[in-house]
Amino acid sequence: MTRLGWRFEALAWDLYNAWYRAKSIDEASDAGAALIKRLGPLTPTHEIARINMQRCFPDADPVEIDRLLDGMWESFGRFAGEMPHMGVFATPEFHDRVEFIGRERLEAARDANKALVLVGMHHSNWEIAAAAIMQTGLNCHITYRPANNPLIDDRITGTRQDYGIKLLTAKGGDGAKSLMSALKRGESVALMNDQKMNDGISVPFFGHPAMTAPGPTRLALRYDLDIVPISVHRLEGASFRVIVHDPIEKSEHPDRSTAISETVTRISAWVEQEVRKTPEQWFWVHRRWAKDVYKKPRA
Repeated sequence: MTRLGWRFEALAWDLYNAWYRAKSIDEASDAGAALIKRLGPLTPTHEIARINMQRCFPDADPVEIDRLLDGMWESFGRFAGEMPHMGVFATPEFHDRVEFIGRERLEAARDANKALVLVGMHHSNWEIAAAAIMQTGLNCHITYRPANNPLIDDRITGTRQDYGIKLLTAKGGDGAKSLMSALKRGESVALMNDQKMNDGISVPFFGHPAMTAPGPTRLALRYDLDIVPISVHRLEGASFRVIVHDPIEKSEHPDRSTAISETVTRISAWVEQEVRKTPEQWFWVHRRWAKDVYKKPRA
């Protein structure tokens, strides 16, 4: 029954891809925005996003929160419509659709055969960050969480290969070993660092303690590598700005645990800074804080 369920889900996935691929990327982006902007508020995750926004922006009135929620669903809908077209970002059209600031940082690391620990976040169309990294020719392992359905996971992997990703590393114990081996060979790694990790460490996020993954920091400290953040912001429609930022300063505290905590805090502060710039483009639906936050009645 499980395998049969996988096949039905994969069929639905194929229909979704066929529907959006029949359109241009701009039409698909618009169509996805219109659809998800209507459907998103009907899902249970809408309330999770509302609680998160109220927690982060306590002074915002209900009208502003509703505006941000509408913007979030529109942004995610555009992302969903654009995914079947991601191969566009492995062609010369990349330069027409993406303003790429700071790419010389990655190209310098490539030329020097220097490994980097790249950190990103679930903002705008976050897959564009990986496409941008591939544009520079940097030898980089992109980490990802495999889909629960292996048939759909194969399809997503194929989509990522369409826009140039050659080295995909799944999260988990084996994935961590692969990343360490890659860094020893002078290859870079890229990881998301904006979601809750139950067995992570607690650092401030929008003024509240949040469990955060220390993995990127541990790798950077262990191999003495730069932590380079990459952000993606949507400009209009299916056009984007990618920024390779200055490296995040690593803590030099002699106590390793303290150094990790201080450095993760700095990464979290960078994520918060980027969210504040265009909050409607961050994907607010994950439970970023402890479970009891989401059991409280709405103010």
